[in-house]
Amino acid sequence: MDFQYDIIVVGGGHAGCEAAHAAAIMGAKTLLVTMDMTKLAQMSCNPAMGGIAKGQIIREIDAMGGMSGIVTDRSTIQFRMLNKSKGPAMWSPRAQCDRQKFTSEWRKILERTDNLSIWQEQATLLLIDEMKVIGIETAFGTRFLSSAVILTNGTFLNGLMHIGFSKIKGGRSGDQSSTGLSEQLKELGFSVERMKTGTSARIDGRSIDFSEMTEQKGDDERRSFSYLIEDGRLLEKRSCYITHTNEEVHEEIRKGFEFSPLFTGRIKGRGPRYCPSIEDKVVTFKERDSHQLFIEPEGEDTVEYYINGFSSSLPLEVQLKALRKVKGLEKVEMFRPGYAIEYDFFQPTQLTHTLEAKAICNLYFAGQINGTTGYEEAAAQGMMAGINSVLKMRKNEAFILGREESYIGVLIDDLVTKGVDEPYRMFTSRAEYRILLRQDNADERLTRMAFEIGTAKRERVSHLEEKEVMIKEIIDFLNENSVSPEEINGFLEKLKTNKITQKVKAITIASRPQVEIGALLNVMKGGNKLKAVNSKRFKEISESAEIKIKYEGYIQREKIVADKIKRLESLKIPGDIKFEELVSISTEGRQKLKRIKPENIGQAGRISGVSPSDINILLMYLGR
Repeated sequence: MDFQYDIIVVGGGHAGCEAAHAAAIMGAKTLLVTMDMTKLAQMSCNPAMGGIAKGQIIREIDAMGGMSGIVTDRSTIQFRMLNKSKGPAMWSPRAQCDRQKFTSEWRKILERTDNLSIWQEQATLLLIDEMKVIGIETAFGTRFLSSAVILTNGTFLNGLMHIGFSKIKGGRSGDQSSTGLSEQLKELGFSVERMKTGTSARIDGRSIDFSEMTEQKGDDERRSFSYLIEDGRLLEKRSCYITHTNEEVHEEIRKGFEFSPLFTGRIKGRGPRYCPSIEDKVVTFKERDSHQLFIEPEGEDTVEYYINGFSSSLPLEVQLKALRKVKGLEKVEMFRPGYAIEYDFFQPTQLTHTLEAKAICNLYFAGQINGTTGYEEAAAQGMMAGINSVLKMRKNEAFILGREESYIGVLIDDLVTKGVDEPYRMFTSRAEYRILLRQDNADERLTRMAFEIGTAKRERVSHLEEKEVMIKEIIDFLNENSVSPEEINGFLEKLKTNKITQKVKAITIASRPQVEIGALLNVMKGGNKLKAVNSKRFKEISESAEIKIKYEGYIQREKIVADKIKRLESLKIPGDIKFEELVSISTEGRQKLKRIKPENIGQAGRISGVSPSDINILLMYLGR
């Protein structure tokens, strides 16, 4: 066993797997330390990837050479493109996955990644020399040395699980918690706080009456998260089902309030506002007599189902009685109850934009220990921490994505600039430039940059170049060819859009909101020949071309705004500036600027409590 590495990653969740993979493919000798090798990238909550804004993040990870998209595609049992009725900035891919397949695919990938070793044990101590991390020590006293350490401990740091009045130490059901690191970091001056999250019961599909529920099928056409579409066997498609709570359910839940760790004060951590427990919903939305529940399959060939929308820490008997009042679940049997979990996290304002700690050199944090929630947010942070740890080791320039470049950039900037007061979840509304940050163009935005730093292979760049050529061919074809009334009016009439009276360029027809390019090409001379050039990718490429045509004005306007704001990011703030001496700045502004230490004017302006007048004074001080 070699005990000297370039990069050590602690924790084998979504953040840890992406961090270790990124560092290793960049050529760094990497060690992934995890408490259980059989649960790499475990889907501890619902077995799904993507969704609103989260789907964009997975496509961005994939565009940069990460593996979350490919693993999702290999384990998908249902795929849906959400929000297709809205503008393309809101389109978000989501996949229901086979939980076991997802984990096993990640393990295969990591075990076949050059430069990557795995060690199964609990890390309990950071090795620090003059405020610089130099390695870790494990529970059995094994010492591993490295140039950098990335902590991706998820919900395991002093994890405590609650079901009613019962509580046990653990990072998730069936796994022990991790101790030692929080205590050490607190002694080193880090702010350590508590978060709370939860999950719902897992139930036996043989006891569910699906005939009483609404079936929710996935999209018929094959779609992928990864830009590299793989051939091979696809898993069998599975449907989800929709049912609802009712007043009888709510009454059973209310009966259990006196035993609820949430309402009796036994849980101290802050919970997620955007994914509340069922008892939270009953109290917060007391005017509502029902809440929607999604019954989601856990895999291709299992009878286990997850109840999305019924997270709970109520006693087992209360959960079971309440569920049996739900339509279709009258005879339901459980595999295990829902529970809440409290765990330690570190305010991310203690980090730089590379996710390196400000107080300890070469120590990086990624994932839920930064106060986020969700597999996608964790995976993104892990990849960026892995990349930047290697770049710093090599004394190369840091890789920092701007808010106008990616949702990942928005995520990290929000964390390190604003901090968190509840588990952070990504939404499209958090991004100022949504029309630029679409799910269809993540490769156009990020793949070439990733190739330069070594995470995206040449194959991905070639794939992108081929896509760009095909998009141009489609747009040029529509610009260069006209359609006559005889040729197109029948098609337009079926779409209930205005007919034409004379020949017009096809691009004007393609600009109409009712018209899909694929369908338009079907009725145009030469259109089917263009579609046949690459039929496997045509759906993806034609949609991207369609967005560029229909939203060209919006895209250009947003680019202009983004460029203006980006200029503020270029105005650097000296690292030795003494904010407390700038007495013209408000007291709160001085305090926040001193604590967060923004690197540029753009970041300073996004800090809560720093006013526009404070920024003007700062600009005057900098001679601008």
